[in-house]
Amino acid sequence: MAFACLEDPTLERNFKGHRDAVTSVDFSLNKKQLVSGSMDSCLMIWSMKPQMRAYRFVGHKDAVMCAQFSPSGHLIASGSRDKMVRLWVPSVKGESTAFKAHTGTVRSVHFSNDGQSLVTASDDKTVKVWAVHRQKFLFSLSQHINWVRCAKFSPDGRLIVSSSDDKTVKLWDKASRECIHSFCEHGGFVPHVDFHPSGTCIAAAGTDNTVKVWDVRMNRLLQHYQVHSASVNSLSFHSSGNYLITASNDSTLKILDLLEGRLLYTLHGHQGPATCVSFSRTGDMFASGGFDEQVMVWKTNFDAADYGDVLKTRKYSMNVNGALSDVKSMDPGSDNIQKNGVYRLEKQLEMDFGEVPDKQEIQSAESVRKQQEQIQADETSLATTLQHIVGQLDVLTQTVSILEQRLTLTEDKLKECLENQQKMAQSKSC
Repeated sequence: MAFACLEDPTLERNFKGHRDAVTSVDFSLNKKQLVSGSMDSCLMIWSMKPQMRAYRFVGHKDAVMCAQFSPSGHLIASGSRDKMVRLWVPSVKGESTAFKAHTGTVRSVHFSNDGQSLVTASDDKTVKVWAVHRQKFLFSLSQHINWVRCAKFSPDGRLIVSSSDDKTVKLWDKASRECIHSFCEHGGFVPHVDFHPSGTCIAAAGTDNTVKVWDVRMNRLLQHYQVHSASVNSLSFHSSGNYLITASNDSTLKILDLLEGRLLYTLHGHQGPATCVSFSRTGDMFASGGFDEQVMVWKTNFDAADYGDVLKTRKYSMNVNGALSDVKSMDPGSDNIQKNGVYRLEKQLEMDFGEVPDKQEIQSAESVRKQQEQIQADETSLATTLQHIVGQLDVLTQTVSILEQRLTLTEDKLKECLENQQKMAQSKSC
């Protein structure tokens, strides 16, 4: 008999203040503030403390497409349709410095984890990297052939991933500034991409209604989710690496369990397309924005029992056996629908609810889970080793083939030389 140890996500706050669609949301490190960007050309800084007024930052001359807190929380970067990037100090004064970053709309801004670099993506088909404190241009990446919607640094800062309307996701080496792989499996534009907290995987959202997860070490598709009925606009990894949340034009947010490869929750809160979603740094909260001009703050809850331990151990057990997980959306007419104020939640839990198991049963289940994770890790290691051996065998086979060709050429030349010598000897004797 299975037992649901997860708690349901709950809507905690509902912020209204924007005058047009919300395009981006991001928490500060300490979760005291939340920034949102909007098509109304403004940024809003929302306080998590009750009764505290929000700040409205005005400076961009056109729609704000993206906004993000720096890792320290002392700066906010924003990009706009006015082709500018602004760096703001999140205080009452709302002071900012601006620089023209691109020749087209700036769709994405993202700080490196050390806060020293900023990567931007634009409709001018380029990805650019900047030094934050001097706002100095460092270099440009320009192999996309259509608008670049999103660009992110890897957690260690050595890689950059970008997604584009050319239907590709590209992986770049920051040091060499070269594209090291292009993922072409999406059937539509790719509005959003992000790195798994471990840095070993990436997830991308597509206008083909899908979410795809790739292993960037083996450049292989790991998981494929078809849970939305319209374009997926945004996604965010939980800090444990075990969950992924998505926002879609079908107006829903969906939470995916990456370890199980299945849909966990469907959240109905926004009236109209949900445009953006983001977990807080610790994962205990997430925020979403939509065409309804609202910013919603949710409490995660479902990971409360284990996410703290997961963060400490940082054990990532993504399925890397190459199997694809096609997750079909659940019937919204099920009995597992809970109504609470302005939002509706659908629980996708494929289990029976019965008596609560005792402590010994829970510990036994935990032991089995750990053993399964260890077996999965061993299988992954073995698969990687075997793949490496096969690769080396291929190289050896090619080398032997080349040597055989060279040997044949040498034999032919020797034969030709001998024949020439025989002809010369015959001519002399005559």
